[in-house]
Amino acid sequence: MKGKQFLTTQSKYYAVDVGLRNVLVRGKESDVGHILENIVFLELRRRGYEVYIGQLADGGEVDFVAISPGGLAYYQVAATTLEEETLKRELAPFKKVADNYPKYLLTLDEPFGTADYDGIQKRNVLDWLLEE
Repeated sequence: MKGKQFLTTQSKYYAVDVGLRNVLVRGKESDVGHILENIVFLELRRRGYEVYIGQLADGGEVDFVAISPGGLAYYQVAATTLEEETLKRELAPFKKVADNYPKYLLTLDEPFGTADYDGIQKRNVLDWLLEE
């Protein structure tokens, strides 16, 4: 690791209090996806994970790489993936990751809230939040 790389920061910021975030980011009527991503980040940290943004070689990204003593897992977060194009967009980064660590797509979808896409587990984020 080079010293300059160690000092760089991630390109995303997450608020400790989503209510305060909403006060600061006015004018965005429907920001559900970003708020949901913020909540998932906070929950992963609460569960004891080290959380990073997964930068892919081609410039894409996986929302979260969560590392714990028990292993590693990848997470994508989206408000909904009921539209086929949105589903393809959210699954695409996972397909570029060539390892066998768990990969989760978390959404608010109730119909088709759970699914398996070639080993990528789609889960309802509310169920995921309440499981632990």
